[in-house]
Amino acid sequence: MAVLTPQQRTKLESAVKQARKLSELGAFNALTAMAVNHPEPFAHMSPEQRALRNCLRSKARLLGDELPANGAQRIDNLSYELAYETWHKMLFAKFLEANDLLIHTASGVTVSMEDCEGLAPDEGFLDKWDAAANYASKMLPAIFRIDDPLMQVKYSTNERIDLEVIIDSLESSIFTADDALGWVYQYWQSEAKATINASGDKIDGEKLPAVTQLFTEPYMVHFLIDNTLGAWWVSRNPGIRPPVKFEYLRILEDGTPAAGRFEGWPDKAAGVTSLDPCMGSGHFVVSLFSVFVA
Repeated sequence: MAVLTPQQRTKLESAVKQARKLSELGAFNALTAMAVNHPEPFAHMSPEQRALRNCLRSKARLLGDELPANGAQRIDNLSYELAYETWHKMLFAKFLEANDLLIHTASGVTVSMEDCEGLAPDEGFLDKWDAAANYASKMLPAIFRIDDPLMQVKYSTNERIDLEVIIDSLESSIFTADDALGWVYQYWQSEAKATINASGDKIDGEKLPAVTQLFTEPYMVHFLIDNTLGAWWVSRNPGIRPPVKFEYLRILEDGTPAAGRFEGWPDKAAGVTSLDPCMGSGHFVVSLFSVFVA
């Protein structure tokens, strides 16, 4: 698969930045409409709505939102979490659809977002995005956390449509590019990172994700792989053509890898393991996998 062109990256960055603003506004409005930040529930709320409100207030406190003495609940962290989860639930569903990986739970066949829209009412889902999230949760339970009370919060129709318009404005090839998902993570934090860096304030735990959640471009990934796994392979197999092209492998004048021989590593590929401690979009793992297989 291809990587994003500079023009596509610019368009994706603009879309994600706009989506964050709209999603955060939608999240705040949805939570206040459920009286999550009020001392008491609204009189018209049903028992089910009151129970969900209580769950959301508990989650807010778990996320670090304070509960003042007057009973009003702060929802800063909760609102951000809802905005993040809502936008990425929609975006990931679109990624799955574009790559024919959105699978209906019962039938086991691929479905489109149009299919999800038609199936949602009959299957008891809030909308097509809720249906897609439920289907995808069987394959990606850590991303589509349907049991999370936040995923039961519904944006207003207008605010949900605003997010849909942003997604629909992106050409389908963006959702099939190798590096698109990684850029999505970085672009979500772009404006927050710029604000934090401009402030000159000390970077604490709350600010850390915004300034460190950076995407490693494909050529950097391949450089690191070629000068670790690639260097190890050629040092164990001198004079033999590698099974994959180590394009970025640096070789010294004597023909040995500049990165060294990795003497402490096993001599057989079956004994080599890898760890990605900064696992984000997974493109290190995907790129490593094809090399390991070869």
